[in-house]
Amino acid sequence: MAIEKVFGTETEYGIAAAGADFNPVLSSSVLIATYAGSLRRIRWDYEQESPLRDARGFEPLQAREPSDEDLGLANVVLPNGARYYVDHAHPEYSTPECRSVRELVVHDKAGERILERSLEEVARSLPSTPKLSIYKNNSDGKGNSYGTHENYLVDRLTPFGDIVRDLTPFFVSRQVFTGAGKLGAEAQWDERGRSIYQLTQRADFFETEVGLETTLKRPIINTRDEPHADPDKYRRLHVIIGDANMCEVAQFLKIGTTALVLKMIEDALLPDLTLRSPVQALHTVSRDLTCTAAVPLADGRELTAVQLQWEYFEHARKYVEREDDQPENREVLERWEAALSGLETDPLSLHRELDWVAKYRLLEAYRVRDGLDWSDPKLRAIDLQYHDVRRDKGLYERLADSGKVERLTTDEEVERAIMEPPEDTRAYFRGRCIARFPDSIAAASWDSLIVDVGTDALQRIPMREPLRGTKAHVEELLAASEDAAALVARLQS
Repeated sequence: MAIEKVFGTETEYGIAAAGADFNPVLSSSVLIATYAGSLRRIRWDYEQESPLRDARGFEPLQAREPSDEDLGLANVVLPNGARYYVDHAHPEYSTPECRSVRELVVHDKAGERILERSLEEVARSLPSTPKLSIYKNNSDGKGNSYGTHENYLVDRLTPFGDIVRDLTPFFVSRQVFTGAGKLGAEAQWDERGRSIYQLTQRADFFETEVGLETTLKRPIINTRDEPHADPDKYRRLHVIIGDANMCEVAQFLKIGTTALVLKMIEDALLPDLTLRSPVQALHTVSRDLTCTAAVPLADGRELTAVQLQWEYFEHARKYVEREDDQPENREVLERWEAALSGLETDPLSLHRELDWVAKYRLLEAYRVRDGLDWSDPKLRAIDLQYHDVRRDKGLYERLADSGKVERLTTDEEVERAIMEPPEDTRAYFRGRCIARFPDSIAAASWDSLIVDVGTDALQRIPMREPLRGTKAHVEELLAASEDAAALVARLQS
Protein backbone atom coordinates (compact mmCIF):
# COMPACT_ATOMS: atom_id res chain seq x y z
CA MET A 1 0.00 0.00 0.00
CA ALA A 2 1.35 3.41 -0.98
CA ILE A 3 2.53 5.68 1.82
CA GLU A 4 0.81 8.97 2.54
CA LYS A 5 2.23 11.80 0.51
CA VAL A 6 3.88 14.82 2.10
CA PHE A 7 4.97 17.58 -0.26
CA GLY A 8 6.39 21.07 -0.58
CA THR A 9 7.68 23.51 -3.16
CA GLU A 10 10.87 25.53 -3.56
CA THR A 11 10.58 28.65 -5.71
CA GLU A 12 13.49 30.74 -6.94
CA TYR A 13 12.15 34.20 -7.69
CA GLY A 14 13.48 36.42 -10.45
CA ILE A 15 14.99 39.64 -9.13
CA ALA A 16 15.75 42.78 -11.14
CA ALA A 17 16.65 46.45 -10.69
CA ALA A 18 17.64 49.32 -12.93
CA GLY A 19 21.29 50.21 -13.22
CA ALA A 20 24.43 48.60 -14.59
CA ASP A 21 25.82 47.93 -11.08
CA PHE A 22 22.88 45.76 -10.00
CA ASN A 23 24.13 42.77 -8.00
CA PRO A 24 21.41 40.09 -7.77
CA VAL A 25 23.20 38.11 -5.04
CA LEU A 26 23.67 41.11 -2.76
CA SER A 27 20.20 42.44 -3.53
CA SER A 28 18.63 39.07 -2.71
CA SER A 29 20.48 38.97 0.59
CA VAL A 30 19.40 42.52 1.47
CA LEU A 31 15.80 41.65 0.58
CA ILE A 32 15.67 38.65 2.90
CA ALA A 33 17.68 40.18 5.74
CA THR A 34 15.48 43.27 5.73
CA TYR A 35 12.30 41.20 5.85
CA ALA A 36 13.69 39.14 8.71
CA GLY A 37 14.29 42.34 10.69
CA SER A 38 14.32 41.46 14.33
CA LEU A 39 13.91 37.73 13.68
CA ARG A 40 16.88 35.86 15.03
CA ARG A 41 19.05 34.46 12.23
CA ILE A 42 18.85 30.77 12.93
CA ARG A 43 21.67 28.97 11.15
CA TRP A 44 20.68 26.37 8.57
CA ASP A 45 22.13 22.99 9.49
CA TYR A 46 23.97 21.59 6.46
CA GLU A 47 25.66 18.78 8.39
CA GLN A 48 23.32 16.00 7.28
CA GLU A 49 22.66 17.27 3.75
CA SER A 50 24.03 15.27 0.82
CA PRO A 51 22.94 16.89 -2.47
CA LEU A 52 25.37 14.75 -4.52
CA ARG A 53 23.93 11.40 -3.43
CA ASP A 54 22.37 9.79 -6.47
CA ALA A 55 19.27 7.56 -6.43
CA ARG A 56 21.02 5.30 -8.91
CA GLY A 57 23.37 4.20 -6.14
CA PHE A 58 26.44 6.40 -6.11
CA GLU A 59 27.77 9.67 -4.77
CA PRO A 60 30.45 11.50 -6.78
CA LEU A 61 33.55 12.51 -4.91
CA GLN A 62 33.48 16.29 -4.84
CA ALA A 63 34.46 18.95 -2.38
CA ARG A 64 31.58 20.51 -0.47
CA GLU A 65 30.38 23.69 -2.09
CA PRO A 66 30.36 26.78 0.14
CA SER A 67 27.11 27.12 2.04
CA ASP A 68 25.05 30.28 2.23
CA GLU A 69 26.45 30.77 5.71
CA ASP A 70 30.03 30.48 4.42
CA LEU A 71 29.29 33.18 1.87
CA GLY A 72 27.51 35.44 4.35
CA LEU A 73 24.18 35.21 2.54
CA ALA A 74 20.82 35.63 4.23
CA ASN A 75 19.16 32.43 5.36
CA VAL A 76 16.08 32.59 7.58
CA VAL A 77 13.89 29.88 9.08
CA LEU A 78 10.41 31.35 9.53
CA PRO A 79 7.80 30.76 12.25
CA ASN A 80 5.52 29.10 9.68
CA GLY A 81 8.13 26.36 9.25
CA ALA A 82 9.35 27.63 5.88
CA ARG A 83 12.85 28.54 4.75
CA TYR A 84 13.64 31.88 3.09
CA TYR A 85 17.16 32.26 1.74
CA VAL A 86 19.50 33.20 -1.10
CA ASP A 87 20.06 30.45 -3.65
CA HIS A 88 22.76 31.36 -6.16
CA ALA A 89 21.51 34.75 -7.44
CA HIS A 90 17.87 34.49 -6.38
CA PRO A 91 15.72 34.82 -3.31
CA GLU A 92 14.16 31.41 -2.70
CA TYR A 93 11.15 30.46 -0.61
CA SER A 94 10.68 26.84 0.44
CA THR A 95 7.24 26.08 1.84
CA PRO A 96 6.83 24.02 5.00
CA GLU A 97 5.89 20.38 4.51
CA CYS A 98 2.18 19.90 3.76
CA ARG A 99 -0.04 16.83 3.52
CA SER A 100 -3.04 18.67 2.01
CA VAL A 101 -2.80 19.89 -1.58
CA ARG A 102 -5.01 22.86 -0.80
CA GLU A 103 -2.83 23.83 2.17
CA LEU A 104 0.23 23.64 -0.08
CA VAL A 105 -1.44 26.12 -2.44
CA VAL A 106 -2.06 28.42 0.54
CA HIS A 107 1.56 28.25 1.71
CA ASP A 108 2.87 28.74 -1.81
CA LYS A 109 0.78 31.92 -2.02
CA ALA A 110 2.10 32.98 1.37
CA GLY A 111 5.56 32.90 -0.21
CA GLU A 112 4.42 35.44 -2.81
CA ARG A 113 3.14 37.74 -0.08
CA ILE A 114 6.40 37.39 1.87
CA LEU A 115 8.35 38.45 -1.22
CA GLU A 116 5.97 41.39 -1.72
CA ARG A 117 6.39 42.47 1.89
CA SER A 118 10.15 42.15 1.58
CA LEU A 119 10.08 44.69 -1.25
CA GLU A 120 7.94 47.03 0.83
CA GLU A 121 10.26 46.72 3.82
CA VAL A 122 13.36 47.46 1.72
CA ALA A 123 11.69 50.53 0.22
CA ARG A 124 10.65 51.73 3.69
CA SER A 125 13.82 51.10 5.67
CA LEU A 126 16.45 51.51 2.92
CA PRO A 127 15.08 54.27 0.68
CA SER A 128 18.43 54.81 -1.02
CA THR A 129 18.49 51.23 -2.31
CA PRO A 130 17.72 50.93 -6.06
CA LYS A 131 14.10 49.92 -6.62
CA LEU A 132 13.83 46.16 -6.85
CA SER A 133 11.30 44.04 -8.74
CA ILE A 134 10.44 40.41 -7.99
CA TYR A 135 8.89 37.98 -10.47
CA LYS A 136 7.53 34.52 -9.85
CA ASN A 137 8.65 33.10 -13.18
CA ASN A 138 11.38 30.83 -14.54
CA SER A 139 13.32 32.68 -17.23
CA ASP A 140 15.03 36.01 -17.78
CA GLY A 141 14.41 35.80 -21.53
CA LYS A 142 18.16 35.77 -22.20
CA GLY A 143 18.82 32.05 -21.97
CA ASN A 144 18.94 31.78 -18.18
CA SER A 145 16.41 29.75 -16.21
CA TYR A 146 15.75 29.43 -12.49
CA GLY A 147 13.73 26.71 -10.93
CA THR A 148 10.48 25.91 -9.24
CA HIS A 149 10.97 22.54 -7.58
CA GLU A 150 8.49 20.13 -6.03
CA ASN A 151 9.28 17.56 -3.36
CA TYR A 152 7.29 14.42 -2.57
CA LEU A 153 7.72 11.77 0.11
CA VAL A 154 8.16 8.40 -1.61
CA ASP A 155 8.48 4.86 -0.29
CA ARG A 156 12.14 3.73 -0.33
CA LEU A 157 11.02 0.22 -1.33
CA THR A 158 9.72 1.45 -4.69
CA PRO A 159 12.40 0.73 -7.34
CA PHE A 160 13.71 3.99 -8.73
CA GLY A 161 13.53 2.51 -12.23
CA ASP A 162 9.75 2.22 -11.83
CA ILE A 163 9.56 5.89 -10.92
CA VAL A 164 11.56 6.83 -14.01
CA ARG A 165 9.49 4.65 -16.34
CA ASP A 166 6.05 5.72 -15.13
CA LEU A 167 6.68 9.33 -14.20
CA THR A 168 8.54 10.48 -17.33
CA PRO A 169 5.50 10.35 -19.66
CA PHE A 170 3.43 12.02 -16.97
CA PHE A 171 5.85 14.92 -16.59
CA VAL A 172 6.13 15.37 -20.35
CA SER A 173 2.35 15.48 -20.78
CA ARG A 174 1.28 17.39 -17.66
CA GLN A 175 2.66 20.57 -19.25
CA VAL A 176 -0.77 21.07 -20.80
CA PHE A 177 -2.10 22.21 -17.43
CA THR A 178 1.00 23.10 -15.40
CA GLY A 179 2.69 25.40 -17.93
CA ALA A 180 2.98 29.09 -17.05
CA GLY A 181 3.31 30.17 -20.69
CA LYS A 182 6.22 31.96 -22.35
CA LEU A 183 6.73 34.29 -25.28
CA GLY A 184 9.96 33.32 -27.00
CA ALA A 185 12.32 30.38 -27.53
CA GLU A 186 15.46 29.81 -25.46
CA ALA A 187 16.56 26.27 -26.25
CA GLN A 188 20.23 25.93 -27.14
CA TRP A 189 19.31 24.23 -30.39
CA ASP A 190 16.80 26.91 -31.36
CA GLU A 191 16.96 30.44 -32.64
CA ARG A 192 17.11 32.43 -29.43
CA GLY A 193 14.38 34.99 -29.05
CA ARG A 194 12.19 33.56 -31.80
CA SER A 195 8.71 35.00 -31.39
CA ILE A 196 6.66 31.94 -30.56
CA TYR A 197 4.37 31.35 -27.63
CA GLN A 198 4.66 28.07 -25.79
CA LEU A 199 3.00 26.35 -22.86
CA THR A 200 5.95 26.27 -20.49
CA GLN A 201 8.87 28.38 -19.40
CA ARG A 202 11.09 25.45 -18.47
CA ALA A 203 10.89 22.97 -21.37
CA ASP A 204 13.54 24.77 -23.43
CA PHE A 205 16.12 24.15 -20.72
CA PHE A 206 15.82 20.35 -20.42
CA GLU A 207 18.31 18.23 -22.34
CA THR A 208 18.33 14.74 -20.88
CA GLU A 209 16.02 12.11 -19.42
CA VAL A 210 17.62 11.19 -16.08
CA GLY A 211 20.39 12.83 -14.08
CA LEU A 212 21.62 14.59 -10.96
CA GLU A 213 22.13 18.10 -12.34
CA THR A 214 19.69 20.95 -11.68
CA THR A 215 21.36 23.88 -13.45
CA LEU A 216 23.11 22.29 -16.46
CA LYS A 217 21.99 19.41 -18.69
CA ARG A 218 18.73 19.43 -16.74
CA PRO A 219 16.97 16.05 -16.62
CA ILE A 220 13.26 15.27 -16.74
CA ILE A 221 13.77 12.97 -13.73
CA ASN A 222 16.20 14.28 -11.13
CA THR A 223 18.11 11.62 -9.19
CA ARG A 224 19.08 13.56 -6.07
CA ASP A 225 18.65 11.15 -3.17
CA GLU A 226 18.50 13.41 -0.15
CA PRO A 227 15.42 12.29 1.80
CA HIS A 228 15.38 14.83 4.68
CA ALA A 229 13.74 11.95 6.56
CA ASP A 230 14.54 8.39 7.63
CA PRO A 231 16.63 7.19 4.66
CA ASP A 232 15.80 3.55 5.29
CA LYS A 233 12.09 4.22 4.80
CA TYR A 234 11.80 7.19 2.48
CA ARG A 235 12.98 8.97 -0.61
CA ARG A 236 12.35 12.61 -1.34
CA LEU A 237 11.48 12.83 -5.01
CA HIS A 238 13.03 16.14 -6.09
CA VAL A 239 11.09 17.38 -9.13
CA ILE A 240 12.76 20.16 -11.13
CA ILE A 241 10.57 20.07 -14.25
CA GLY A 242 7.77 22.44 -13.37
CA ASP A 243 6.82 26.07 -13.86
CA ALA A 244 6.13 28.69 -11.22
CA ASN A 245 2.35 28.87 -11.20
CA MET A 246 0.40 32.00 -10.35
CA CYS A 247 -2.99 30.36 -11.00
CA GLU A 248 -4.11 28.46 -7.94
CA VAL A 249 -6.03 25.81 -9.90
CA ALA A 250 -2.92 25.02 -11.96
CA GLN A 251 -0.86 24.69 -8.79
CA PHE A 252 -3.51 22.48 -7.20
CA LEU A 253 -3.54 20.24 -10.28
CA LYS A 254 0.25 20.06 -10.47
CA ILE A 255 0.68 18.83 -6.90
CA GLY A 256 -2.51 16.81 -6.57
CA THR A 257 -2.17 14.80 -9.78
CA THR A 258 1.52 14.09 -9.22
CA ALA A 259 0.87 12.84 -5.70
CA LEU A 260 -1.79 10.44 -7.00
CA VAL A 261 0.45 9.17 -9.79
CA LEU A 262 3.23 8.51 -7.28
CA LYS A 263 0.84 6.47 -5.14
CA MET A 264 -0.11 4.39 -8.19
CA ILE A 265 3.57 3.86 -8.99
CA GLU A 266 4.21 2.63 -5.46
CA ASP A 267 1.30 0.20 -5.81
CA ALA A 268 2.46 -0.89 -9.31
CA LEU A 269 -0.86 -0.05 -10.95
CA LEU A 270 0.17 1.84 -14.09
CA PRO A 271 0.62 0.57 -17.67
CA ASP A 272 3.86 1.13 -19.54
CA LEU A 273 3.53 4.45 -21.40
CA THR A 274 7.23 4.85 -22.15
CA LEU A 275 7.95 7.52 -24.75
CA ARG A 276 10.33 6.86 -27.62
CA SER A 277 12.10 10.23 -27.24
CA PRO A 278 11.05 11.95 -24.00
CA VAL A 279 13.13 15.12 -24.37
CA GLN A 280 11.96 15.70 -27.93
CA ALA A 281 8.39 15.01 -26.83
CA LEU A 282 8.78 17.54 -24.02
CA HIS A 283 9.66 20.26 -26.51
CA THR A 284 6.92 19.21 -28.93
CA VAL A 285 4.22 19.41 -26.27
CA SER A 286 5.39 22.80 -25.01
CA ARG A 287 5.19 24.34 -28.48
CA ASP A 288 1.74 23.07 -29.40
CA LEU A 289 -0.99 25.48 -28.27
CA THR A 290 -3.68 23.27 -29.80
CA CYS A 291 -2.67 20.34 -27.56
CA THR A 292 -3.18 18.01 -30.54
CA ALA A 293 0.42 17.13 -31.49
CA ALA A 294 1.05 13.40 -31.13
CA VAL A 295 4.26 12.03 -29.65
CA PRO A 296 5.52 8.49 -30.32
CA LEU A 297 5.55 5.84 -27.62
CA ALA A 298 8.11 3.06 -27.41
CA ASP A 299 5.42 0.49 -28.30
CA GLY A 300 4.70 2.18 -31.64
CA ARG A 301 1.57 4.09 -30.69
CA GLU A 302 1.25 7.85 -31.01
CA LEU A 303 -0.70 9.81 -28.42
CA THR A 304 -1.22 13.48 -27.69
CA ALA A 305 -0.31 14.90 -24.29
CA VAL A 306 -4.01 15.12 -23.45
CA GLN A 307 -4.54 11.47 -24.40
CA LEU A 308 -1.61 10.46 -22.21
CA GLN A 309 -3.12 12.41 -19.35
CA TRP A 310 -6.48 10.67 -19.90
CA GLU A 311 -4.63 7.34 -19.46
CA TYR A 312 -3.27 8.47 -16.10
CA PHE A 313 -6.62 9.96 -15.11
CA GLU A 314 -8.61 6.78 -15.77
CA HIS A 315 -6.24 4.72 -13.66
CA ALA A 316 -6.31 7.37 -10.93
CA ARG A 317 -10.12 7.40 -10.91
CA LYS A 318 -10.22 3.65 -10.33
CA TYR A 319 -7.44 3.88 -7.75
CA VAL A 320 -9.24 6.53 -5.70
CA GLU A 321 -12.52 4.60 -5.83
CA ARG A 322 -10.89 1.38 -4.64
CA GLU A 323 -7.96 2.41 -2.48
CA ASP A 324 -7.93 6.09 -1.47
CA ASP A 325 -11.40 7.61 -1.49
CA GLN A 326 -10.66 10.89 0.28
CA PRO A 327 -12.51 14.19 -0.34
CA GLU A 328 -9.40 16.00 -1.58
CA ASN A 329 -8.56 13.16 -3.96
CA ARG A 330 -12.06 13.40 -5.38
CA GLU A 331 -11.58 17.12 -5.90
CA VAL A 332 -8.28 16.47 -7.68
CA LEU A 333 -10.07 14.04 -10.00
CA GLU A 334 -12.93 16.46 -10.67
CA ARG A 335 -10.59 19.31 -11.57
CA TRP A 336 -8.29 17.03 -13.55
CA GLU A 337 -11.20 15.71 -15.61
CA ALA A 338 -12.57 19.21 -16.20
CA ALA A 339 -9.15 20.46 -17.33
CA LEU A 340 -8.63 17.55 -19.74
CA SER A 341 -12.12 17.94 -21.18
CA GLY A 342 -11.49 21.63 -21.77
CA LEU A 343 -8.08 21.00 -23.32
CA GLU A 344 -9.62 18.42 -25.62
CA THR A 345 -12.41 20.67 -26.90
CA ASP A 346 -11.10 24.24 -26.57
CA PRO A 347 -7.84 24.86 -24.69
CA LEU A 348 -8.39 28.63 -24.63
CA SER A 349 -11.57 28.14 -22.61
CA LEU A 350 -9.43 27.41 -19.52
CA HIS A 351 -8.38 31.02 -18.97
CA ARG A 352 -9.72 31.04 -15.39
CA GLU A 353 -7.75 27.98 -14.37
CA LEU A 354 -4.45 27.73 -16.28
CA ASP A 355 -1.59 30.21 -16.43
CA TRP A 356 -0.54 29.58 -20.01
CA VAL A 357 -4.08 30.25 -21.24
CA ALA A 358 -4.68 33.29 -19.03
CA LYS A 359 -1.42 34.88 -20.14
CA TYR A 360 -1.95 34.04 -23.82
CA ARG A 361 -5.37 35.67 -23.84
CA LEU A 362 -3.91 38.72 -22.12
CA LEU A 363 -1.09 39.03 -24.65
CA GLU A 364 -3.44 38.49 -27.57
CA ALA A 365 -5.79 41.20 -26.31
CA TYR A 366 -2.93 43.73 -26.10
CA ARG A 367 -1.58 42.61 -29.47
CA VAL A 368 -4.90 43.08 -31.25
CA ARG A 369 -5.77 46.32 -29.47
CA ASP A 370 -2.44 48.00 -30.27
CA GLY A 371 -1.73 46.29 -33.59
CA LEU A 372 1.46 44.69 -32.32
CA ASP A 373 3.56 41.99 -33.93
CA TRP A 374 4.42 39.01 -31.71
CA SER A 375 8.04 40.17 -31.78
CA ASP A 376 7.19 43.55 -30.24
CA PRO A 377 9.14 44.14 -27.00
CA LYS A 378 5.96 45.49 -25.39
CA LEU A 379 4.56 41.97 -25.41
CA ARG A 380 7.74 40.65 -23.78
CA ALA A 381 7.29 43.23 -21.03
CA ILE A 382 3.65 42.17 -20.57
CA ASP A 383 4.74 38.52 -20.35
CA LEU A 384 7.10 39.43 -17.50
CA GLN A 385 4.63 41.73 -15.77
CA TYR A 386 2.16 38.86 -15.49
CA HIS A 387 4.49 37.37 -12.84
CA ASP A 388 5.14 40.50 -10.74
CA VAL A 389 4.41 39.65 -7.10
CA ARG A 390 3.27 43.20 -6.28
CA ARG A 391 -0.50 43.21 -6.14
CA ASP A 392 -0.72 46.73 -7.52
CA LYS A 393 1.60 45.91 -10.45
CA GLY A 394 1.29 42.26 -11.41
CA LEU A 395 -1.03 41.48 -14.30
CA TYR A 396 -2.02 38.13 -12.83
CA GLU A 397 -3.01 39.97 -9.67
CA ARG A 398 -5.27 42.26 -11.68
CA LEU A 399 -6.97 39.24 -13.20
CA ALA A 400 -7.42 37.73 -9.75
CA ASP A 401 -8.78 40.96 -8.27
CA SER A 402 -11.35 41.24 -11.05
CA GLY A 403 -12.45 37.62 -10.72
CA LYS A 404 -11.08 36.64 -14.13
CA VAL A 405 -9.08 33.75 -12.68
CA GLU A 406 -10.38 31.28 -10.13
CA ARG A 407 -9.02 31.38 -6.61
CA LEU A 408 -8.93 28.44 -4.24
CA THR A 409 -7.59 30.41 -1.27
CA THR A 410 -8.77 33.41 0.70
CA ASP A 411 -6.70 36.42 1.71
CA GLU A 412 -7.27 35.46 5.34
CA GLU A 413 -5.88 31.94 4.82
CA VAL A 414 -2.79 33.26 3.05
CA GLU A 415 -2.23 35.92 5.71
CA ARG A 416 -2.40 33.30 8.44
CA ALA A 417 0.06 31.02 6.60
CA ILE A 418 2.69 33.77 6.63
CA MET A 419 3.16 33.14 10.35
CA GLU A 420 1.40 29.84 11.13
CA PRO A 421 2.77 26.40 10.16
CA PRO A 422 0.65 23.47 8.91
CA GLU A 423 -0.72 21.62 11.92
CA ASP A 424 -0.48 18.08 10.53
CA THR A 425 3.23 17.66 9.67
CA ARG A 426 6.54 18.11 11.50
CA ALA A 427 6.55 21.72 10.24
CA TYR A 428 4.30 22.48 13.21
CA PHE A 429 6.99 21.50 15.71
CA ARG A 430 9.70 23.39 13.81
CA GLY A 431 7.64 26.54 13.44
CA ARG A 432 6.37 26.57 17.01
CA CYS A 433 9.85 26.04 18.43
CA ILE A 434 11.21 28.90 16.35
CA ALA A 435 8.35 31.15 17.45
CA ARG A 436 8.58 30.24 21.16
CA PHE A 437 12.31 29.66 21.71
CA PRO A 438 14.14 31.69 19.03
CA ASP A 439 17.14 32.48 21.20
CA SER A 440 17.67 28.81 22.01
CA ILE A 441 17.51 27.38 18.49
CA ALA A 442 21.12 27.25 17.31
CA ALA A 443 20.37 25.70 13.91
CA ALA A 444 17.57 24.06 12.00
CA SER A 445 17.02 21.82 9.00
CA TRP A 446 14.07 19.93 7.60
CA ASP A 447 14.72 16.87 9.75
CA SER A 448 16.20 18.25 12.98
CA LEU A 449 16.57 21.17 15.34
CA ILE A 450 19.79 21.94 17.24
CA VAL A 451 19.01 23.47 20.60
CA ASP A 452 21.17 25.39 23.07
CA VAL A 453 19.97 24.36 26.54
CA GLY A 454 22.66 26.31 28.42
CA THR A 455 25.14 23.47 28.82
CA ASP A 456 28.45 22.86 27.05
CA ALA A 457 26.90 20.56 24.46
CA LEU A 458 24.18 21.50 21.98
CA GLN A 459 21.26 19.10 21.75
CA ARG A 460 19.94 17.77 18.43
CA ILE A 461 16.22 16.98 18.24
CA PRO A 462 15.72 14.55 15.35
CA MET A 463 12.60 14.96 13.19
CA ARG A 464 12.98 12.11 10.72
CA GLU A 465 9.29 11.28 10.50
CA PRO A 466 7.48 13.95 8.45
CA LEU A 467 4.12 13.01 9.98
CA ARG A 468 5.33 13.28 13.58
CA GLY A 469 5.66 16.58 15.41
CA THR A 470 2.13 17.59 14.45
CA LYS A 471 -0.14 19.74 16.60
CA ALA A 472 -1.85 16.59 17.86
CA HIS A 473 1.50 15.12 18.87
CA VAL A 474 3.28 18.06 20.49
CA GLU A 475 0.85 20.84 21.43
CA GLU A 476 0.59 19.74 25.06
CA LEU A 477 4.33 19.08 25.24
CA LEU A 478 5.14 22.59 24.01
CA ALA A 479 2.58 24.18 26.32
CA ALA A 480 4.11 22.42 29.31
CA SER A 481 7.69 23.52 28.45
CA GLU A 482 8.58 26.94 29.79
CA ASP A 483 11.85 27.01 27.85
CA ALA A 484 13.93 24.98 25.41
CA ALA A 485 15.80 23.18 28.19
CA ALA A 486 12.52 21.97 29.64
CA LEU A 487 11.37 20.86 26.20
CA VAL A 488 14.51 18.80 25.65
CA ALA A 489 14.26 17.29 29.12
CA ARG A 490 10.68 16.20 28.48
CA LEU A 491 11.60 14.72 25.11
CA GLN A 492 14.47 12.78 26.69
CA SER A 493 12.22 11.43 29.43
